[in-house]
Amino acid sequence: MLKLRLSRGGTKKRPVYKVVVADSRFARDGRFIEKVGFFNPLLPKDKKERIGLEAERVKYWLGQGAQPTTRVARILGENELMPMPANGNNPQKAIAKKDRKKEDDEAPKAEVAKAEVAKAEVPKAEVAKAEVAKAEVPKAEAPKAEAPKAEVAKAEVAKAEAPKAEVAKAEVAKAEAPKKETK
Repeated sequence: MLKLRLSRGGTKKRPVYKVVVADSRFARDGRFIEKVGFFNPLLPKDKKERIGLEAERVKYWLGQGAQPTTRVARILGENELMPMPANGNNPQKAIAKKDRKKEDDEAPKAEVAKAEVAKAEVPKAEVAKAEVAKAEVPKAEAPKAEAPKAEVAKAEVAKAEAPKAEVAKAEVAKAEAPKKETK
């Protein structure tokens, strides 16, 4: 597969990149098919010398099916050679790698516990809302025939929700038990 990507040059801590067309299997700084531009990240963004591209050659290679990398796609978008790619959302990028691993280990356990607690709380809230709504209906102008149906429905909802709440509590207890053993 052909790629439009950056090939690093320059010295230590002073990078300069070539925008090249290369096979994706080739090394980053290795063999390439054609050089189609350059990129100097050390210059300010408003300087003209920061990016240089051969627009016609870039369009040709895009037409041939070459896929730009994310950084090259942004460079091409800034120079209006292709549509600007959408910004990605990676909240993990701001967290140090060593901290990510700690959070990844804790996150699944915390998510499971939160989900189970939420499941237990949602039915209670729904039951309370249903009771309030049903209590208001007979007071307003509900016929007496509907009032017994509402009471039956309340009882059915309570019966159906009670086992779910007990199961959720048992799952929370199971989730907490391994935590205590591992520490």
